[in-house]
Amino acid sequence: METSSARHALDLFARVSHGRTADEVVRQIELLLLEGVLRDGDRLPGERELSQRFDVSRPILREALKELEARGLLVSHHGGGTYVADIIGQVFSRPVVELIARHQRATADYLEYRRALEGITAELAAQRATDIDRQVLKGIVADMRRAHASGRFEDELAADVDFHNAIGEAAHNIILLHTLRSCYRLLEQGIFFHRHLVFASDHARSQLLSQHEAICAAIVRADPPAARAAAEAHIDHIAEAIREAERTGEWQRISQLRMQQRNAAGKSD
Repeated sequence: METSSARHALDLFARVSHGRTADEVVRQIELLLLEGVLRDGDRLPGERELSQRFDVSRPILREALKELEARGLLVSHHGGGTYVADIIGQVFSRPVVELIARHQRATADYLEYRRALEGITAELAAQRATDIDRQVLKGIVADMRRAHASGRFEDELAADVDFHNAIGEAAHNIILLHTLRSCYRLLEQGIFFHRHLVFASDHARSQLLSQHEAICAAIVRADPPAARAAAEAHIDHIAEAIREAERTGEWQRISQLRMQQRNAAGKSD
C-alpha cells in the first residue's frame, strides 16, 4: 500500500507535457526551487526513478540536470546522487557576511529590516494561508511549547527558525520566501548577534513563546492587521533584549569570543 509520503513524492515530480523536452524538465525543477518546495541539500531521486516520474527518456533527463548544474542550482556527487545546491547561502557573499559581522551598526539595521519584512510577511500569511499552512504553524507552536516545558533550549531555538520560515511559506510570495530564508541563515550562524542572548532567562523564553503564539493565532484566524502588529512587536522585543545585553556588557564579551573563534578557525584553514 502506498504511503502518504510516497504519494507526495510522486506528485512532486509530475509528468511533463506532451513535448517531453529537457527545457520542460528544467522548468518544472526550477519552479520547485523557486516555490521553496525543494530546499538546500535535498537529494533528488535516482535517474531511473526521476525519468519515470517525469515520463521522459533518461538522455532528456540527463540534459536537464546538466543544465541545472551549469546554472549552479544542482550539484552532483560521483556515485552519491544529485542534490539541491546551497543557493540561499549565496544571497550574501562571504566577504559581505564577514564585513557585516565586524560592525555593530549592522545589527540595528538588520532588525529594522526584519521588522518591516516580518510585518508584511505575517500580514500576507494571514490573508493567504491555506489550511495546510495553518496546520504547519500550529504544529510548530506545539513543538515550541513542548520544548519550552521540558527545558530543551536548542530545540526551542530550532523551532523558532522553523516558525518564521513557515510564515514565509504561508505568505505565498516567492521573493519574500527566499529573502527571509537568507536572513535566517545569517541569524543561525550568529552573524548579527548571539541568539542565546534573547533566550537568556526562563522569563525571556516565556515572553518569546507568548509572542509566537500571538502571531500564529492572528494568522490562523485570518486577521492581517493583528498578525502584522504581533510580528512587529516580536522584533521590537528582540531589539530591546539586545540593547539590554549591550548595556550589561554581555554584547562586548560575546563579540570578543566570536571574533577569537573566527580568527582561530581562519588560522586552522
